[in-house]
Amino acid sequence: MAFTIAVAGKGGTGKTTLTGLIIRYLTEKRKGPVLAVDADANSNLNEVLGVSCGSTVGHIREEALETAGSRPHGMSLDEYLDIRIEQSLVEAPGFDLLVMGRPEGPGCYCAANNVIRKYTDYLLDSYPYIVTDNEAGLEHLSRRTASATDLLLVISDPSARGILTTGRVNGIVDELHLDVKRRLLIVNRVPGDTLPPELEGVVEKTGLKLAGTVPVDANITEYDMNAKPLVQLPADSEAVAALYGILDGLEIP
Repeated sequence: MAFTIAVAGKGGTGKTTLTGLIIRYLTEKRKGPVLAVDADANSNLNEVLGVSCGSTVGHIREEALETAGSRPHGMSLDEYLDIRIEQSLVEAPGFDLLVMGRPEGPGCYCAANNVIRKYTDYLLDSYPYIVTDNEAGLEHLSRRTASATDLLLVISDPSARGILTTGRVNGIVDELHLDVKRRLLIVNRVPGDTLPPELEGVVEKTGLKLAGTVPVDANITEYDMNAKPLVQLPADSEAVAALYGILDGLEIP
């Protein structure tokens, strides 16, 4: 059974960057491949990981609906989707990547999310670790894309408003009775080594335990400007060192 990690948070907090570095940590520190799942409709985890993205779940599902008559005789939609999605997995050293993407037509992303959830459940015994970069905001939790999760990491920027938003994420997990064993807060892009004192009280209001902080890192800005994969950051880069320290303390099996 895979150990599952879900990463959530509002847009602009560096959620996808930290997700990529978590995947790097697991591939470096642990044994066995990681299944990376980009469940954000605005897919860019592949850029952080330095791999090309082929077909997405959203595209495959729309294609399957449009070409229903051309499927092999006797093959159901679910069977066809299983085959096409398995073919769409991006394979890289240490991890495979599954990308949700956007549907081609109008409407919500519920169907693509359902396929993602079904397929990741199917793969639970095939990978030691599954790491999911969830959509920015709160709606993905209401669609239960973060259910059956061993560790939920909620990412915030170092602002009172951002940290209070993580408290709403925590509340939704309770309201929906999601199967999340641990929920922790990480405050990203902190100007310094520790959280400013005025924000410590705000963290207490969220009901989340603070796992740690990740400082502002000039290397990330430089890599972003030059379109370099963030998983290639130097090992002594401030953000990498801080996040690795946090993960070391979480006793991930």
